[in-house]
Amino acid sequence: MTLKHFLKGFGIIAILITIAPIFAVDYWWIRVFDFPHVQLTFLTALALTVYFIKFDFKNEGDYAFITILVACFIFQFIKFFPYTTFADEDMLKATDNAKNSLSVLTANVYQDNEDTQVIIDAIKSSNADIMLFTEANQRWRNEIYNAIKNDYDYKLEYPLDNTYGMLLYSKLELVDPQLKFLVEDDIPSIHSKVITRFGDTVKIHAIHPTPPMPQHNPKSTDRDAEMMILAKEVMNTSYPTIVIGDFNDVPWSSTNQLFKTVSKTLDPRIGRGIYSTYNAKKFLLRWPLDHIYCTKEFRFKSYEVYSETSSDHFPVYAEFSLEPERASEQAPEDVSQEDLNRVNEQIKNFKSQ
Repeated sequence: MTLKHFLKGFGIIAILITIAPIFAVDYWWIRVFDFPHVQLTFLTALALTVYFIKFDFKNEGDYAFITILVACFIFQFIKFFPYTTFADEDMLKATDNAKNSLSVLTANVYQDNEDTQVIIDAIKSSNADIMLFTEANQRWRNEIYNAIKNDYDYKLEYPLDNTYGMLLYSKLELVDPQLKFLVEDDIPSIHSKVITRFGDTVKIHAIHPTPPMPQHNPKSTDRDAEMMILAKEVMNTSYPTIVIGDFNDVPWSSTNQLFKTVSKTLDPRIGRGIYSTYNAKKFLLRWPLDHIYCTKEFRFKSYEVYSETSSDHFPVYAEFSLEPERASEQAPEDVSQEDLNRVNEQIKNFKSQ
């Protein structure tokens, strides 16, 4: 096989992978192509560069092929461009005199991970006000609780052996903490009000939906529905809200974008970086699956992906200031009727399974 044939073969694959997620199909072998978007963009750029340097365009087929491939590259780049430092920041920086701050840590511990000390070290170094751990079974619950019980007075724990156990710990008072099962009886989510150090009430939601993978769920229907149900709840709340967790989805996917729009939340990564969290074991196959979204009352102070982990996910730490008096300065995009129709349709698809 010649280099030109190889590049054309790769180009055809890149085109198919690029357009596949555009279609509103829930099957895992379509939705999974949302994930390696950055890698695909760079490979497409590399293929285009080599093609332009090495080969002449001899016929209409060459021109048509390269035109389509360039269009795919532009489409790919536009999707993840917001998660570069060249884009405008979605969440504005905290003002210099802001005092009412709140920090969160979210970490998928990887249930079968036996090296608990690395995660515990991350916990202690973060000193976060609120911490969420996903994929936590009883062994992980015992290890984490014994390490932090003297510092975190409030908690909601639901360890499971199915890789969907959740643990929430807080230094701040949790008011009416609730465990909900939004889509399945064995997939929990956590919801609670939180009283800040200055007496303000905020809400926190934590989710870990199933990924669209054959060993977990052959369709993304359940994941998408859980995100849409939560999006509607956040949209209708009057409290400043933070949503955290392992979404098993990337921020540039159509589902995640719809969640962000309808929930009227801001993404602290926009304008700052991609902040990939998975797969910690494979450098070339990483993408951001763990997310922290905030409503407009919050402002950015810091966002960090820890570089050390024994899990297949890197822990994420973020700190925000609560400045509701300046919320109008960073209002999220409006929710259209079309957006609401899409949300309701995804929920309907789940209920009709």
